[in-house]
Amino acid sequence: MSTLTRRRLMASGAALPLAGLAAGTAQAEAPMQGASFATHRRFTIGDFEVTTILGGTTPRENPQGIFGMNVSAEEFAEVSRDNFLSTDASQFFFTPTLVNTGSELILFDTGLNADATTAALAGAGYAADQVDVVVLTHMHGDHIGGLMKDGAPTFANARYVTGQAEYDHWAGAENEGFEANVRPMAEMMTFLGDGDDVVSGVTGMAAFGHTPGHMVYRLDSAGQGLVIFADLANHPVWSLARPDWEVRFDSDKEAAAASRRNVLGMIAADRIPAIGYHMPFPAVGYVATGSGDAAFHWVPEAGQLMG
Repeated sequence: MSTLTRRRLMASGAALPLAGLAAGTAQAEAPMQGASFATHRRFTIGDFEVTTILGGTTPRENPQGIFGMNVSAEEFAEVSRDNFLSTDASQFFFTPTLVNTGSELILFDTGLNADATTAALAGAGYAADQVDVVVLTHMHGDHIGGLMKDGAPTFANARYVTGQAEYDHWAGAENEGFEANVRPMAEMMTFLGDGDDVVSGVTGMAAFGHTPGHMVYRLDSAGQGLVIFADLANHPVWSLARPDWEVRFDSDKEAAAASRRNVLGMIAADRIPAIGYHMPFPAVGYVATGSGDAAFHWVPEAGQLMG
């Protein structure tokens, strides 16, 4: 048996194509394209088709000015380091969600503004006038900002659904965003309480604390389930994993922590997928029981919903 050596290869000419490449004219370098990101993710839950859309993303400096306000800087830094997170800045994501039941197209929350949300809708194959129902989980500006454009409804053919407690709070708060975007829709709104249905298979659940009437929504179809938990937890590590860490945007921090433990515990126990409005896009994953000082663990979806 002969031994194939570099010298023998060169002698036989086997390496000539490679040599020719090396000697040829260099190709022009491909231009840098810049950072990019997918803008929607679609999958099914039973007979429902669910699409998350990226309504926007932005960095925020000084994350401990937002999360973990009741823990020491040392603890925050240690947890961040263990999870490969910077303590200088955090990336925020804004993720409205569409649920097509087969008879109605439901949009959960409307993003920061109409232009960004309708562009994200178009990227996912939808037009604003196809939306039949708009559900507001709560009335912070990044959830109601896309309701109106130039004084007219963005979703001209839709009816509107929100929690009664949430609407009542903001109606008495003299809030500019509410007055401009929500109050004009009041006559087209249906108001829900805990356990009420938007449509069959889409049920509202009280999860107060982030705002006085913040609600999450559970989907149930053909034996499968999913929870849209909105702003219940706004970061996988600094909020979801540590539900007792205080969040600046929570109006009642004790109630918000209790809601996190309650809803996240249910999601973990039922082993169903979930969508969080501010989770890293595409914002779809599972909640597992945590270990150590983490009460829960966010597990990003990794192909389980491809079928």
